[in-house]
Amino acid sequence: MYSLTQKLFAEFIGTFAVVFFAMGAICADEFLRSTGQGAITTLGLALAYGIAVGVMVTALAHISGGHLNPAITIGFWVTKRLSTTLTLLYWIVQILGAVAAAYLIAAIVPDAPWRPEAMTAINPALALDFTRLHAMLLEGVMTFFLVFVFFATMVDVKGAFNKIAGFGVGLTVTMDALFGYPLTHAALNPARAFGPALVTHHWSNHGVYWVGPLLGGVLASVIYDRVFLVDQPPL
Repeated sequence: MYSLTQKLFAEFIGTFAVVFFAMGAICADEFLRSTGQGAITTLGLALAYGIAVGVMVTALAHISGGHLNPAITIGFWVTKRLSTTLTLLYWIVQILGAVAAAYLIAAIVPDAPWRPEAMTAINPALALDFTRLHAMLLEGVMTFFLVFVFFATMVDVKGAFNKIAGFGVGLTVTMDALFGYPLTHAALNPARAFGPALVTHHWSNHGVYWVGPLLGGVLASVIYDRVFLVDQPPL
């Protein structure tokens, strides 16, 4: 049995890694573009995000559950699989991990990605003519499937062997990012959006990345709990 401190540190370091590598790939892409050396494809950016999530969920799930995302944590809270206190503590360390990762990237990566014209690339942003409502719906639907897969692989004892469940969760993130990156940058995670926004002071449409993912996470967890986990009530 792991202590509370160990669980919180696992959530911190896991979220840190996810934001560091997902955001780092975007910064690398902007750096390559600014120096005329080419670009990283959408597939590459999606894989960086998905692999980071998959690896860290696999590495840390046995300690803290491997949430690494407030939208997943709220799903555990609303289905009574996590206490209110622990839910709030998870949120705090997840956000702190994202902020720490964003500040470290800002200190490491050359200035090019941090120019004002690159802010929308580093921060989750909406495509031209893509409204906030459309963005919330898309972020909500994408996060719905992320949380649904998380419950199916990590919570349901009849599901996939949970020691490799991170593989399915990571692929879901990749799948979401391939569709959503050109439209909303596929944050799927309020902490992922908050860290870069705080560092760059770029808060445009920031509410989209809280409302959409949190609602999607709540809906997915409640549906999976009520439909597929009726014989597996919370302990």
